[in-house]
Amino acid sequence: MLSGLHDVDWASMHHAYGSAEEVPSLLEALRSPNAEVRGQALSDFYNKVHHQGDVYRSTTASLPFLLDLVSDPAAPDRHEIVALLVSIGEVAVERCEIDDVDADFVGAAAFLREHAEAFVELAGDAACLVRQAAIPGLGLLLADANRALNLLQDGSAMKFCLLERLLVTQTTATLAQRIPVITPAATAWLASLAVDPAGEPEFRLAALIHRADCTPDAVDDDLVPAGIRLLREIADAASPEQPWPEPQPVSQLADGVPPFVAAAFDDLDRINRRYALTTDLLRTLHQLLGARVSQRTDLLVEQLGSPEPGVRLDAIRMTSDLLGSWRGDHDALIRLIAAQLGASNLEVAAEAATLLERHYVIAEPARESLAALLASHGPDGWTTPRPHLRRLYQKAVMAIARLGDVRALPSLLVALDSDVDAWLAVQVAGMLPQAADQLAPRLCDRLRRADLSEKWQPSASGILSALAKLGNLTPLSLITETLAAAAERKNWDVVRSALEALRAFGPVAAPALPQIRSVAGVDDTWTRSAAVTTLWAVGGDLDEVMPLALALLDTYALRDAADVLGQIGSPAAAALPRLRELLADGYEWNRVHAAAAIWDIGGESEAPVVLDILLQAWQKNSATGNYVAACLKRMGSAAMPALPQIRAELGRPERGGRFGSVDNDEELLRELAGVLHSIEVSGPAAPGGR
Repeated sequence: MLSGLHDVDWASMHHAYGSAEEVPSLLEALRSPNAEVRGQALSDFYNKVHHQGDVYRSTTASLPFLLDLVSDPAAPDRHEIVALLVSIGEVAVERCEIDDVDADFVGAAAFLREHAEAFVELAGDAACLVRQAAIPGLGLLLADANRALNLLQDGSAMKFCLLERLLVTQTTATLAQRIPVITPAATAWLASLAVDPAGEPEFRLAALIHRADCTPDAVDDDLVPAGIRLLREIADAASPEQPWPEPQPVSQLADGVPPFVAAAFDDLDRINRRYALTTDLLRTLHQLLGARVSQRTDLLVEQLGSPEPGVRLDAIRMTSDLLGSWRGDHDALIRLIAAQLGASNLEVAAEAATLLERHYVIAEPARESLAALLASHGPDGWTTPRPHLRRLYQKAVMAIARLGDVRALPSLLVALDSDVDAWLAVQVAGMLPQAADQLAPRLCDRLRRADLSEKWQPSASGILSALAKLGNLTPLSLITETLAAAAERKNWDVVRSALEALRAFGPVAAPALPQIRSVAGVDDTWTRSAAVTTLWAVGGDLDEVMPLALALLDTYALRDAADVLGQIGSPAAAALPRLRELLADGYEWNRVHAAAAIWDIGGESEAPVVLDILLQAWQKNSATGNYVAACLKRMGSAAMPALPQIRAELGRPERGGRFGSVDNDEELLRELAGVLHSIEVSGPAAPGGR
């Protein structure tokens, strides 16, 4: 076994993190009698040699040895290695037409296709887990579509376990998509399985969905009602709900592990879990339905009413996907999610609270349900040692705080006073300016204790942001002191955060001007840019700011410089020649900022060229929408030629705006509505700034 492993010139190849010389030791460790060693080797292989789905020459060179390992029936964890091979195959087959000098999709796909018979044998292996791992390979790698379909039909026999047969339906769709000539036979077979009463409802649901997946352009209105009927069959046969195991109490983090890093790994672990047999099926169905929001909503209503907690948990995540991608009146779905806050299964309830916090901007219908949850547990719910209950409670507090509801305050005070997950409380403290008298002193105390020697200090930056949002003037001197201390340590991240906070206070922060000026000439370009922007917001000295802003137009902070010049308005006319040059820049974001500044400085006479740049950039990159809309709103009636594009955007079902996020999209819709109103009521706009 592994004959010739050390004859390969591994040193001539690389993986994600450098030389591939360690690959032989990873491959040898995969057959170790020690399960922990094998697990670590598999993890390292995915992380380095198949990093995020990449396929390197070292990945391809490993394939013969991976096949060698799975050929031994006595080898441990064979199913894990088969799954690895299939994962490599999926990426390689999908991307083998891509010419990438750092990858070897072509070589990997060719090798695996040449050895497709190995997957035929593995799909008939005596070990169930090996068969499950190998089945997808039949749809990916076999050249003879008829033979592949026959093998899959053989694998659908009732003697095989349900999970295997679900994989068979999925692989049939993969086969039809890869080799379209087999589609009529594949869809006819799956259609027959979908109505065969001998099959379990889960199997019939899989056949129904994957039959549609064979021909996604032919999906009709009968698909969702048929799927709902099968979901009801599954629900009717479900066993009474049983409590899920309670995880170990929350423990202290290891020294040196930032809490947000630990939380990110916890989130990743949750995302990768499968809670029900129908998880992947229903996700595929939602992908097939795409923009059919009303049908997807009907489906989600059914999922959220399931007696199975795993199905409801999946439904919450799929609801989040819908809310995040598609516009519409989602109040009914938000109320159904809010109802899950009271689920007896705390993991389901916590997922519901997570959704409401993530999509807080449309979570108003859940406000009272969130408040009721907080009241039922009391402020000390924030510190409970029970992991699911803590996550439920904390996310609910954060959601209602983001709604500006002061009922979150007692819990936030507990967080800040106890230092239990205070970093989460800091994220939302700025949403309660009406409680600034209680929050600001606690945030200031934390800021004094922050370690500014760390080059990246998210705690200090988050606190500074919260203090700026609260608007309480008391912390101004502390913010100024923090700016000076961070600058002394050349901690530019914190310096920029302090500058942003001072900028939010405007002219009342004038006592900080000497400290602001002290960083306006540092080497770090982004810090210089932040300082110049803050100098204008706080000091408003044209003679001081103009030369600094003009100089920044020739740096990669040119967008910030253009914004400052636009805020100055017509007195910044000296910048117009350089700003007009930037209209030809190759990057649409640079063009957009330059165009907006030209309008703010030059006014009505600049409208045709400004509109042309803004609308073209917006059409090319929808992420510019928020910035473009803000400028169009300032333009008033001069933006009238943009009406067709504005109305088209307002009529679009997909979310837009920067990052396509719900909050940015909702802001975009408000801004565009404001543009329409501005055009209707305003006369010709004039220059002079914002």
